[in-house]
Amino acid sequence: MAQKKAHEVDSWLRRPDDNVRIVLIYGPDRGLVSERAMTFVKQTGLDADDPFASVRLDASEIEASPGRLTDEAATVPMFSPRRLIWIKGAGAHKHLADEIKSLAATPPRDSVIVIEAGDLKKGSALRSAAETAAAAMALPCYADEGRSIDAVIDEIFARDGLRIGIEARQILKGNLGGDRLATRSELEKLALYCHGTGEVTVEDVLALGGDVSGLSVDTVVDAVLTGDSRSFDTTYSRLVSSGSHPFVMLSAAMRQFQFLHVMRDEMETASKPAGAVVAAARPPVFFARRKLVEAALQRWSVEALGRALDRLQAAVLLTRQRPDLAMATARQALIALLVEAARAARR
Repeated sequence: MAQKKAHEVDSWLRRPDDNVRIVLIYGPDRGLVSERAMTFVKQTGLDADDPFASVRLDASEIEASPGRLTDEAATVPMFSPRRLIWIKGAGAHKHLADEIKSLAATPPRDSVIVIEAGDLKKGSALRSAAETAAAAMALPCYADEGRSIDAVIDEIFARDGLRIGIEARQILKGNLGGDRLATRSELEKLALYCHGTGEVTVEDVLALGGDVSGLSVDTVVDAVLTGDSRSFDTTYSRLVSSGSHPFVMLSAAMRQFQFLHVMRDEMETASKPAGAVVAAARPPVFFARRKLVEAALQRWSVEALGRALDRLQAAVLLTRQRPDLAMATARQALIALLVEAARAARR
């Protein structure tokens, strides 16, 4: 199968297989898709700005003109060893998928094709065409989280000779991750602001901090934890209108509920008060959220947190099985947890 798992993509891009003639890069993080497409193009050594060596197409153009991609792939380049064909905006396009399947079966000798696509479900025609061909490669791109965010932070700050402490990093990470290009833009801005100081502090992050992970995803999660329906409705609507993928919201909620589950278990097994557990938490809880987290720990039992995680996991699975219902699925799951939190607060 010509595909990579999400954590294997960067290592493959550092040393792509020369025999691969078609590369499909897809996923909900459009910024990361675009960044990785540019990385692959640079690795080919072809000049994307040279009209004699490359051509850029939109998937809708190929859909409107069946056979065009095949003709472009068969064109012999005049002044370069190979020709680059860069396709953007791919999705459920039947003619594009058919042509990619045909080209993957008989790989073009003089062309390299890179395709940028949105979130393609497993079994979709375009994704299947790339995954089942030896001369093609499918590379998934999902929202940054955990180690991938840390890697981008370290890359940009190390370049500018900056260090960042644990608490400042934790606050910063809470505002990153929805879109790779937006994440880089935020980090570049912060690095410029701190240029020459040698360190990025909590105050620096708060002074310049903008939530690029999807318009206050943490605010949505906090509203769910506290049963605040008014805040949830407002922020969720902003997320939807901004085009954020439901995976970002569900992923953020799962991280927070997992963190609470660990802390609540410590409360019960060690007979510690919520305040003591929150104060000793690693990674540390940002001081502005400590009261909220303490209240959530008192409100949610270990069993309730376990049920919440099961609900969120089921919602994530359903969004992958039925992408057309992803937003509605995420909203339903989060509202159910919000209602449970509000009922617990009244008891």
